[in-house]
Amino acid sequence: MSEFNLDGFGPDGPDRILVLDTETTGLDGGPDGPGDSAHRDLVVDIGICEACLSTGEVREVYSSIVGYDTDEWPDSLRNSWIFQNTDLTVEAVRDAEPFGAVRKQVAAKIRGRWLTTYNVRFDLDKFLYRDPWDFRGMFNECRDIMFSAADAFKIPLPDARLETEFQKYAYPKLDYSYAKLFPDSDPAGIMGVQDHRALSDAKVASYVMLKLHSEGLYSPMDMRGRYC
Repeated sequence: MSEFNLDGFGPDGPDRILVLDTETTGLDGGPDGPGDSAHRDLVVDIGICEACLSTGEVREVYSSIVGYDTDEWPDSLRNSWIFQNTDLTVEAVRDAEPFGAVRKQVAAKIRGRWLTTYNVRFDLDKFLYRDPWDFRGMFNECRDIMFSAADAFKIPLPDARLETEFQKYAYPKLDYSYAKLFPDSDPAGIMGVQDHRALSDAKVASYVMLKLHSEGLYSPMDMRGRYC
């Protein structure tokens, strides 16, 4: 277990939090264990921002396309949603820094830090906590921003039977949360369009987190619902 960086840690938790986002070839996630071939989606873009709860400032920390040998990719990867609906291309992935180098760089940025995402069950549980990233225990996880957004906007669940002790409302998408919280401004500079690139989405999520925190709706140390 890494020693956590306690700089700026106040009575309510950390003041500076890394907000990470990934873009992937699918929704199934990486390998779920040795010999697992059913889950083999890949992270192809990763971005990290640092958000300061006390000042409201957001700083870009890291951004990289993740390089792979795409010559051996099946059509299911080549035709992934991310390549059909964003400016990211298979060729850009082929020519990017290789996975091993990117993993090493990301590890250096996040080691010992406080970190969250907008949907930890996806970015972390399905990818960064699995092979080949294996980042579990490298950083200290903070509350999922999406959990607090759900409590803030109170979108009804599609079926009341889905309600649990910790989930009373539907999870809102990132662009919906941002638009609701910033109807008359655009601190992330997206001009009304979520481009589904990792650094941009990490910045949007950072501002969502900061706004929720300023309104008393986000506490980084509140982990209720994380494993339920």
